[in-house]
Amino acid sequence: MTSRDNMTMPTSTSVIQMPPPVNHADRPNKFNGAHFKRWQQKMLFYLTALNLARFLIQDMPPSNEESDKETLIAVDAWKHFDYLCQNYILNGLSDALYGVYCGTKSANELWETLDNKYKTENVGSGKFVVGRLLDYVMVDSKSLMSQVHELQVLIQELLTEEMTINEAFQLTSMIEKLPSLSQPQKKGN
Repeated sequence: MTSRDNMTMPTSTSVIQMPPPVNHADRPNKFNGAHFKRWQQKMLFYLTALNLARFLIQDMPPSNEESDKETLIAVDAWKHFDYLCQNYILNGLSDALYGVYCGTKSANELWETLDNKYKTENVGSGKFVVGRLLDYVMVDSKSLMSQVHELQVLIQELLTEEMTINEAFQLTSMIEKLPSLSQPQKKGN
């Protein structure tokens, strides 16, 4: 069996497979404390591609000294893949955050700790984005399309913060932000 083949270990409850080969250049940028939801989604996709995302929610299979050999093999495999998952997450953190979170005991604990810390910290960022949208002013010195794109990015940030916006309101607010058409346009001769 080559290293690229999926290795399967039978257990009494499930099958554990080796993660498929993944281009590690596609891993998410390091998380430095900003834009947590975006980083979290990218990391979840990356871990899913590695076939490790289930360790974010799965607990270790139960075992004791009297467990059969198959169960002990499953527990060892689970520990190995949980270790990989945890360290992929840790390696996705900035050096400063790595030092803070490297003491967690499992991928699940690390994921939940990050989720609890940064989702609650990002609650106020929705208000910040609303303020930026309300204060946004279109200007004649920039192209109309680039400014429409900036507004679309602001609206997408609001949606990411789970703040829904009626489509009619989106359209009306964009029209309202257009530069005044009452001034005569200069024509080049």
